[in-house]
Amino acid sequence: MRAVYAESMSPQSALDGLRVGDLPEPDAPAGFRRVRVRASALNHHDLWSLRGVGLSRDKLPMILGCDGAGVDDDGNEVLVHSVVSSPRWEGDETLDPRRSLLSEHYPGTMADYVWVPERNLVPKPAGLSFEEAACLPTSWLTAYRMLFTTSPAAPGSTVLVQGAGGGVSTALIRLASAAGYRVWVTSRSEEKRQQARELGAQEAFDAGARLTERVDVVFDSVGEATWAHSLKALKPGGAVVTCGATSGPAPSADLNRVFFLQLKVLGSTMGTRDELQRLAQFLSVTGVRPKIDSVHRLENARTGFERMADGAVFGKVVFDHGH
Repeated sequence: MRAVYAESMSPQSALDGLRVGDLPEPDAPAGFRRVRVRASALNHHDLWSLRGVGLSRDKLPMILGCDGAGVDDDGNEVLVHSVVSSPRWEGDETLDPRRSLLSEHYPGTMADYVWVPERNLVPKPAGLSFEEAACLPTSWLTAYRMLFTTSPAAPGSTVLVQGAGGGVSTALIRLASAAGYRVWVTSRSEEKRQQARELGAQEAFDAGARLTERVDVVFDSVGEATWAHSLKALKPGGAVVTCGATSGPAPSADLNRVFFLQLKVLGSTMGTRDELQRLAQFLSVTGVRPKIDSVHRLENARTGFERMADGAVFGKVVFDHGH
């Protein structure tokens, strides 16, 4: 079957190990269901895998991709929840110490077919295209959990999104603005600041700029490059919700500021199957749709990977599988 996969790893040059070609269909574990993938989407997780982060060499070649939407063998249109928990785990899948994401232990979604546990299938709303639905299971689900589960701020609060262009950031802007939050963003790019305003941000600032007032919550997926600014941007008693560190781990926690101003630092990772189902319903009710940067045929996946590696992306890069 056709697949986009990691053949090798390179911390310095991630795309060296990227391949697009044919692989044999894997042996599906007991209880897994097959989905013919109609669309998949790209995440930074895929680039990290190609650098050897979260993926061991003994798993190569590994089909990449956490995001996918398609049709199961019974003809149902489905979203694929990519958090695979232990077989006997109950409750919040993100708290399972033995959890994994698709493309870490099990082949991912960038192929003609993907196999997942039956509990990982979520009905796709009829109003969402396969391309839109494929954007949801990773970055949009991460944003949904950050905003509605982890963050203590209620609608009407002022929130700051660090970085305006990525999948999580664009999802936060759209979800928060639709839910009645006052959304501010930062970006080094004037073009991306303007695009963020078009998505629903009320204010857009240059990266690291002094804000006109302090905010209730900061959403930070950048890490080292923005951490000091995130803490300084908070009101006393405010919270920073972090889901990643694409620029590296913060070198200093600035604990004096944290305890003196009684700030909260809240970690958030992915989301549950139930949250994915609620996210899909939220989009159905509100009419909110993911911002898609570009759509590429699966066989042209390298072009999409190059856009992300170059930092040119605003929204989600999607692959059309052509079924």
